[in-house]
Formats: sequence, C-alpha cells, structure tokens
Amino acid sequence: MKCVKVPLRQLNDTRIELMEKGLMNMEYRIKAEDDFGYIPISEDIEGYEIVCMHLEPLKKVAHNFSELLEGELTSEEIENLKTSFDTIGDIVILEIPDELYDKRQIIGEAAHEFTKRKAIYMKKSAIKGTIRIRDLEFLAGVDDSVTIHKEHGARLKLDVREVYFSPRLATERKRVMESVEDGEKILDMFCGIGPFPIVIARNRDVEITAVDINESAIKYLDENIRMNKLKGSIETYCGDVREVSKSFNCKFDRIIMNLPGLAYSFLDVAVDLIEDGGTINYYEFSDSYEQGIKRLETACHEAGKTVKITNTRKVKSISPDEWHVAIDGKVN
Repeated sequence: MKCVKVPLRQLNDTRIELMEKGLMNMEYRIKAEDDFGYIPISEDIEGYEIVCMHLEPLKKVAHNFSELLEGELTSEEIENLKTSFDTIGDIVILEIPDELYDKRQIIGEAAHEFTKRKAIYMKKSAIKGTIRIRDLEFLAGVDDSVTIHKEHGARLKLDVREVYFSPRLATERKRVMESVEDGEKILDMFCGIGPFPIVIARNRDVEITAVDINESAIKYLDENIRMNKLKGSIETYCGDVREVSKSFNCKFDRIIMNLPGLAYSFLDVAVDLIEDGGTINYYEFSDSYEQGIKRLETACHEAGKTVKITNTRKVKSISPDEWHVAIDGKVN
C-alpha cells in the first residue's frame, strides 16, 4: 500500500491536510511504527515522502440493514424486504415475504451481522390460538429463544417461542403507567408475561391482579415479579379470565384489556368488574375509533351503566388500513 511517511509529531496535521485535499485512502488504517506514521494514499503525490507499507484494511460498517444485502439480493428484492424488525432483548424477529423465503438464510446472516444480537428468527405464522403465539424459524446466531428484555427500567424474561410480546407497545405501557395513581386496584385481563403489571407496579403503589390463559406466560410473569423491585403488588392467575374472575370478591379501579383481536367479547366481564368511576383501557384492531367506542358504550348500557370516553389513540399500525387502537373510558 502506498503511504505518506511522516514523523509522528506531524502525523495528525498531515492526515488532516491529506483528507482536506481528498488524497487520503479512507479504506485502510493509519499505522504508527517507531518514530514515524504511515498514511494510506491511492496514488503518488508530490511534496511528500512516499513508501510502500502493509496496512490493515478498515472494516466497512454498514449504515443500514439493506447495505449488507447489496450484491446478495437485487435492488427490487431489497426494496420489497421489510427492513424494520422487532428486537426483544438480544433476539431479533424478522418478517420476510414469501417470495424471498429461499433467501431467508442470507437475510438472517445479514441481520445477525448488522444487529450483533444473539439470535435471529423469522415469523412463520400470524399470532394464533388462545395462548397467542406464532411459529418462528431460526435463521442465524445461537438458537436460544429465551431472553431478558429491558423496558422503562423493568426486566422482562420470556421465551419468544412460548409467549407473545410486542416491544412496540413500550410507549403505550408507559402512558398507561403515568395515568395510574397510587392505591388503585387494577385488573389486567390478558397480561402475558406482565409488561403492563411490571411497568406499573415498579412505579406505583398499587394492587394488580394479572390473568392469562397461557401457562408459560404466567410462569415468566411470576419470575419477572421476583426479578424486579416493585412498589406495588401483583397476584397472578392462570386461566380464562371469564372463569377465573368468578372467584374475585372485589371491584377494580382500572381494567386493562390488551387483547385487540378478542377483547370486545370480554367487555361484559370488564363492565361488571369495574368500580364506579373506574377506567377501562380497551384495545382493538380497527380502521377507526367508532367501532370500539360503540362496543364500549353498548356493553355499559346493557349493564345499566354509562361511559365517558376520556382518550383515544393509535398505538401502532397493523396494515395500511388497520390500527391497534386504544380507547379509555370512565364508567359510572
């Protein structure tokens, strides 16, 4: 490699001078040896001592996921690939279109190199079943699906193959936590591994009842309760909330219903269990708020109650025409 040889005391000034003139070869490392420095250049230049020296090439750092796929996928294939992905702890979950399935290994290796995470998986199905899990295929790294995800100071342990968890709801969980007051009795009807209960109980002195039908989710929630320092308390139940709730002998100041595909079918249970003046945090998939508001109002009307909608918001996009929406209602 052709280099400009300069005394070490002149190295930095010469480097800046060559860079400003566009004469420095930016693909190799500068070398310092004995009392001299060696600055890589692409061609002979006048006014400097030129020598040949072995220099280490600089490792090219990709600025985005797509750059690593150049030469492996066509520009059209890269354009069709969804380059955003879910990062849960030290695990990355990709969404790869069917037409690129044969190149999933290449894509997985690129994601592993770019993210430096432990394991790369791809989605093989939608969320399905009463326990809300999806099929995953291992692509790169180490095939270990257990991880610890950190969110707002909380540590959440889970197995991505056994439970459903969305890191994209972190902002929504923080928003709900900030609306909670000390002393509330809260029911999370579909708690999963407990991101809502853990985030809330870390920051508020509350009593939370957490229910989920997935045994693995409750197992990890119990572990997460032990792992985190909580101001409040969390009591866990495994089972269908419609059946489990029959044993409850209290009303709740707040009920969280984050099961957007099916929460509407449990509104009668929530309305029955809510304290007078309590808040229901209701979620569903929809293209607007009207459907959810109507469902909440109807459930309250049938129970001889009224509801005042206090907030609505879009939590995340599901498709171009559908959103995960949140509707907060105060029930009287």
